[in-house]
Amino acid sequence: MSEAYIIDALRTPVGRRGKALSQVHPLDLAATPLAELVRRNNIDSEKYDEIILGCIDQVGPQAMDIARSAWLAAGLSEQVPGTTVERQCGSGQQAVSYAAQAVMSGTSDLVIAGGVQSMSSIPLSYSNVAAKDFGFPDPFTGSKLWSQRYGSQEISQFRGVEMMVDRWGLSRDSLEDFAETSHQRALHARRKGYFDREILPVAGLGIDEGPREVDRAKMASLAPIVTGGQHTAATASQMSDGSAMLLIASEAAVKRYGLKPRARIHHVSARADDPVMMLSAPIRATEHALARTGMSLQDMDRIEINEAFAGVVLAWQHETQANMDKVNVNGGAIALGHPIGATGARLLTSLLHELERSDTRWGLQTMCEGGGQANVTIIERL
Repeated sequence: MSEAYIIDALRTPVGRRGKALSQVHPLDLAATPLAELVRRNNIDSEKYDEIILGCIDQVGPQAMDIARSAWLAAGLSEQVPGTTVERQCGSGQQAVSYAAQAVMSGTSDLVIAGGVQSMSSIPLSYSNVAAKDFGFPDPFTGSKLWSQRYGSQEISQFRGVEMMVDRWGLSRDSLEDFAETSHQRALHARRKGYFDREILPVAGLGIDEGPREVDRAKMASLAPIVTGGQHTAATASQMSDGSAMLLIASEAAVKRYGLKPRARIHHVSARADDPVMMLSAPIRATEHALARTGMSLQDMDRIEINEAFAGVVLAWQHETQANMDKVNVNGGAIALGHPIGATGARLLTSLLHELERSDTRWGLQTMCEGGGQANVTIIERL
C-alpha cells in the first residue's frame, strides 16, 4: 500500500458570519486557495487526479458540485474532475480521508482535498437545523421506519450536547472556563503570528475574525440556547465563512515532481455513536483509531478536537483522560469559528503547521458530526 503524504496546506482566514468574507461568493472562497496551492507547487493543473471538497448545504451558491466549479473558477484544467462530500461538520476532514485512501490504494497520485463553507450565504444546516427556515420540515418527519426506531425524539445538536452535559455532569462554569481558554489561546497565537504561514488573505482579511477578549460577567449573563440547558452562544462554536485546502500525494508523485512531503497520513477512520445524543462519537472514534494503530494519546504531541460546543471536548477529555496542554493549543472553533464544511480541513491545516512550529512529530484530529458520527486522522510530521 502506498503512503499518502501532505505536501502543502493552506487556508483562508475564518470570517465571522456577516462580516469581512460575507460578500465573497463560496466559489471564490474556495477557488482562491485552490489556485494558490497549485501555483506555489508548480505542477500543471492537468496533472491532478481529482479535487475533493467538503461542503454542507449544497444549495444556492454552494450547489452544482462546488469542488468542480471552484476548480474551474480558479482557472485550472477542465480535464480534472471534482466531487463534493457531505458528512456534516466532518465534511472537510472526510474529503482529506477520501483523498488519502485514493492515494494509498494506488488509484490516484495527486489530489487536492479540503472544504469550503459560507455561512453568511446559507446560515445553518439547510438539511437539519434550519430546514424550517426554508419551508421544509426536519429531515425525519414522515419517515415511518425512522419513527419505528427513534420515535418522535427531537434530533438536534443543541439537545444532543445538553444530553452530554447531563451524562458527564458538566457545569456551566466549566464550560465557560473552557471557552475563555479557547479565546485566550487563539488571541495569543494570533499575536505571535502562529497562523500567518497557513493563512492566505482574502478580501483584505488576513487574520481570523473570531477571537476576542472575554468578559466573564457578560458571558454569565447570556441565556441558555436550550431552556434549562448549560450552553450559551459563548460556549458554542461561531458561525463562520472560510475554506482550507491540502495537497495529498503518493510516493510516485513525490518522486516524479520532486516534492518535499511535510507529513505522512498515518491513519484515517470514522466511527459512529448515538444519533440522538449526536455529538459523543469522538470518544468512540478516538478509541477505535488508537486501537487500530496500537498508539495512545500519550504518543500524540498535539491534538485537535473540534469545539462545536465546550461540552463535546470536556466529555471527550473525561473519557480519554487527554492531557489538555496538548489539546487545541492555539484555540478552537469557540474562538476561531466553525465554517462547518471547511473546519475539518482547517483543523488539519492548523495541526500540521503547529507540529512544525513546535518541532513535534505526532498529531491527532477528531470532530463530532451530525448523525452521531466522528472522523479521526493521525499524521506524522516529517
